[in-house]
Amino acid sequence: MYSKILVLRFPVKETTQPLVCLLAKKFDLNFSILKATVLPRKEGIMVLELSGSRKKFNAGVDFLKSQGVDIKTAASEISRNDSRCIHCGACTAVCPTTALSISRPEMIVEFNLEKCSVCELCVSSCPTRAMRVKPTSEAFFFE
Repeated sequence: MYSKILVLRFPVKETTQPLVCLLAKKFDLNFSILKATVLPRKEGIMVLELSGSRKKFNAGVDFLKSQGVDIKTAASEISRNDSRCIHCGACTAVCPTTALSISRPEMIVEFNLEKCSVCELCVSSCPTRAMRVKPTSEAFFFE
């Protein structure tokens, strides 16, 4: 399962179309709308977590782009302070995308940022507070 938090900007002409629902119907993707401002005759903006197989995820994103939707990844990411991490594995138990996993036989926690959906579950589960949310350079604002 591949999952990512995306920021979608809909052009005025597409705000009345059920594009996000079509992601579920045509591409078998799951979505959770985290925040949205979509009004008729105005640009729409939506933050959603989109998940499914990587192939269908990419096909769904390509579909949205073909409809004129501007797509960006979320304006934050998770980072790990390696000097604080004790490799206890608590974060791996809550990570829905397996971005955090235990490498065997070394028994160390590996962090794959590419798989991370920025759900932030690891941040609260980490006893040493090695995981944190880090803002990226792009910020998105709702009007």
